Amino acid sequence: MKLKSYQVLIFLIVLSCSHLRVEAVGVNWGTSSSHPLPPAKVVELLKANKISKVKLFDANPNVLEALSGTGISVTVGIPNSMLKSLSSSKKVAKSWVHNNLTRYFSDGAGKVKIEYIAVGDEPFLQSYGQQFQPFIIDAVINIQTALVGANLANNVKVVVPCNSDAYISVTGLPSKGHFRPDLNKTMIELLTFLSKHHSPFFVNIYPFSIFHQNKNISLAFALFEPKAHSLNDSHKAYKNLFDVSHDTLVTSLSQLGFPDMDIVVGQIGWPTDGAINSTSSTAETFMKGLMSHLHSSSGTPLRPKKPPTETYIFSLLDEDQRSIANGYFERHWGVFTFDGQAKYHMDLGQGTRNLVNAQNVEYLPARWCVVNNNKELVNVTSKALEACSVADCSALSVGSSCFNMSWPGNISYAFNSYYQQHDQRAESCGFGGLGLITTVNPSMGNCRYNVQIQTSNSFSPSWLPFFCWRFVLVFLFSVHLLCASQENMVEIL
Repeated sequence: MKLKSYQVLIFLIVLSCSHLRVEAVGVNWGTSSSHPLPPAKVVELLKANKISKVKLFDANPNVLEALSGTGISVTVGIPNSMLKSLSSSKKVAKSWVHNNLTRYFSDGAGKVKIEYIAVGDEPFLQSYGQQFQPFIIDAVINIQTALVGANLANNVKVVVPCNSDAYISVTGLPSKGHFRPDLNKTMIELLTFLSKHHSPFFVNIYPFSIFHQNKNISLAFALFEPKAHSLNDSHKAYKNLFDVSHDTLVTSLSQLGFPDMDIVVGQIGWPTDGAINSTSSTAETFMKGLMSHLHSSSGTPLRPKKPPTETYIFSLLDEDQRSIANGYFERHWGVFTFDGQAKYHMDLGQGTRNLVNAQNVEYLPARWCVVNNNKELVNVTSKALEACSVADCSALSVGSSCFNMSWPGNISYAFNSYYQQHDQRAESCGFGGLGLITTVNPSMGNCRYNVQIQTSNSFSPSWLPFFCWRFVLVFLFSVHLLCASQENMVEIL
């Protein structure tokens, strides 16, 4: 059969397009918040910003119901705390799949588009030691068996999110990368499983943390800035920290016999508060550089023209209940504030020039708890420390948005944080008579005194009688004084 010239042209265009890779960008949606934005509002936020993929850390039914019928691809997480029981019992795995997946695959428009099950949350993290590692492989196999039994194996892939500390390079060069020796046996088993089921390797890369842990890395190199000095490795030039970490993984995979395994970046971002160099402007520079790099499809030196198949931004929203064991910045990874307001300008690559804020958010009344300057303030610092032992005072840490605020403004910030977290109950602004409720917003400059979201899921220890809550706070405060992380806050207050 003879093809006409225009048919040949169309054929060549289609053929060339078939080799183009479409790199999907999604977000992580965490719910470690005292007053979480309602799931329906979050879904509206995802839609408004044309975000088509979301990664969860559990299988919260309210969240999954809100995602029903949206067409948004979902990664459902299994917490580390469940790994032991899942590894020891096929029945437990079967029950988990039935309770958390099967009902969302029913016929009709209301189903959830579940794409991956993430077994564990960075279970190989070096700081965990051997706490979760022995359970991973059996848990993964049992979940896969349960998917087969539920006829879902063709719809959902099983993955294990790994922190970038799972692989190392003593010299800092990607060509010398390898998995940690203590992980080799487990990693070979995991990679064999992933390869068999055509699943990608999920890796969480944090240029912010790598930069802060390595004095030899410049901020410009971490932020994708063109002026940064390149790192040369075997005639390959690395222009940013992300490519270095990514290709160190590529080498590590190759060493174990999996050179072509697809890579998904499960978490990457830049915090906006809680540490030095964690500002909205710095985060904007990083995110714009990352998006430009991903959508250029240039790939990395070891995988040219082959960037990660998917990348999930960490995170969608700030979370005031996240652990601060690694630093106060952990509560400020969000592209949006806790109430869904964009922190900076960027394009997620979904056709929107700027981020769209959450609309019609319902807040608690416009009132705040501050220091009563008409009282004797001898014990006010200890009261503020009591508040911070329970509430979120991460913005007061060194280099943060409220760090340079003068006394007693920082005390008022601590009081208000506790007051808002406890739903503005009058007794939560007591502090031995040192607290005062006001309708005048005490926010100053970049330091924002929050008014919390009105939500039925609020953190509210209503079971604790008013006459004893202070004693509990004093106990918690005493515990915190023993922790090194609290020393910084003591100096500030």
